[in-house]
Amino acid sequence: MQRLNFDSGTPWEAAVGYSRAVRVGPHVFVTGTLAAGEDGEIVGDDAATQTRFILDKIRTSLETAGARIEHVVRTRIYLLTLDDSEAVGQVHREWFGDIRPCATMLAVSDLFTDEALVEIEVDAVIHE
Repeated sequence: MQRLNFDSGTPWEAAVGYSRAVRVGPHVFVTGTLAAGEDGEIVGDDAATQTRFILDKIRTSLETAGARIEHVVRTRIYLLTLDDSEAVGQVHREWFGDIRPCATMLAVSDLFTDEALVEIEVDAVIHE
C-alpha cells in the first residue's frame, strides 16, 4: 500500500522528523495536536477552548488526507490534570457523540509547551 505523508508546515515537523498526518490505504493517523495557532502560540486558556481548537485542526488534517471526522475510530487525549476531564469529555461528546470512537484519556506530567493543557491524536479508517 502506498504511504502518503501530510505536513502542515510547522517548523517542528522538520526539526523533529514527523508528519501532521500519515495515510496508508484507508488508514489515516493524525499526530498529537496542541491548540497552537499559526504563530505557534497556544489558543485558549482553558481545556475546553483548547480542545475545540485542536479538534478543528484535526478535522482539517483529516480532510487534507482524504478522510472525514466521522471516519475517526480512536482518539487519545492527554491532559495535564484530570480536573479537566469533564470539560474535555463534554467537547469530545459534541464532536464524536454519534460516531463513538474508541477513546483514551490520560493525565500526563507535561506537554510540549507550558500553556498547553490538552493534546489529542486520532486514528481514522476511511469507509463509505
